[in-house]
Amino acid sequence: MDHSIGKKIRESLQADCQSCFGLCCTALNIAASSDFAIHKAAGTPCPNLQSDFNCQIHSKLRDQGFKGCTVFDCLGAGQQVSQTTFHGQDWRKYSEISDRMFRVFPIMEQLYEMIAYVAEALSYKVDSSLFNKLHIQLEQLQRATDLEADALLAIDIPNFRLPVNVLLLETSEQIRQSLIVKTNGKNSRKYDYRGVDWIGKNFKGKDLRATDLRGSYLIAANLQNADLRGVDFIGADLRDANLRGADLSSSMFLTQMQINSAQGNHQTKLPSHLNRPSYWVD
Repeated sequence: MDHSIGKKIRESLQADCQSCFGLCCTALNIAASSDFAIHKAAGTPCPNLQSDFNCQIHSKLRDQGFKGCTVFDCLGAGQQVSQTTFHGQDWRKYSEISDRMFRVFPIMEQLYEMIAYVAEALSYKVDSSLFNKLHIQLEQLQRATDLEADALLAIDIPNFRLPVNVLLLETSEQIRQSLIVKTNGKNSRKYDYRGVDWIGKNFKGKDLRATDLRGSYLIAANLQNADLRGVDFIGADLRDANLRGADLSSSMFLTQMQINSAQGNHQTKLPSHLNRPSYWVD
C-alpha cells in the first residue's frame, strides 16, 4: 500500500484563481453578515470583480468587511470547471453557458471536498481492506470531476456522500484508536465529543489528542497551546477559535477553510497540506 499517493493528491488540491473565471465571486449566494459586507444573489457577479476576474479590493478584503472571501477555498474546483468542464470558455463572452457553469461550480466544489478527505484518508496507515475501499472511492470521485456539465448537474450529491462518510468514519476510528492505545492504554478519559457545543470554552494547554470533534461548535474557543494531534475535525466550526501555539500537525480532516476562519500564529503547527494564513500574527 502506497500511502504517499494520498498525501501527494491531497497536497496538490490548491486553488489557482488565475485559471478560473471568478466563479466563487459569481456563482455563490452570499448573505450580508459579519463576514460579508453585502448581499449577493447566486449568479450575480460581486461588484468588486473586475473584467479580468481579479478582485479590485483583494489586499483590503478583511478591512472592508469581506472576511469570508479570505476564508473560502475551492481546492481547485474553480479551475476544473473553467478549464475542463467548459473548455476555457469565459462566461462573459459565452453568456449561453453562464447559468450551467454557475450551477456546476458548487457541485464540483463538493466533489473536490470529498476527494480531499478521501485522499487524506489514504495517506494514513489503515488496514488493507479499508485502503482498497478508499482507493476505489477516490477513483470514482475523480472520474466524476471529468463528466460533462449535464452529467455533473444530474449527480445526487447526498447519495455520493453516504459511502464517503462511512469510509472516513472508519478511517478516523482506526487511526484515533491506535493513538489512544499508544498514549493511554487505560482509556481513562472521554474521547467522543462529536457535535459538542464548546463555543467560547477555555481549553488552553489541554491534551485533546485523538478526540472526535466531528461537527462540533468551537467558535471563539480558546485552544491556545492545546495538543490537537489526531483530532478528527470534520465539519467542526472553528471560526475565531484561538489556535495560537496549538499542535495540529497530525489533526485529521482539517481544511484550509477551517484554518482560515480561525486565529493562529507562527507557533501553530499545521498539517503539511495546509497553508498558514498571511493575516495570522504573533
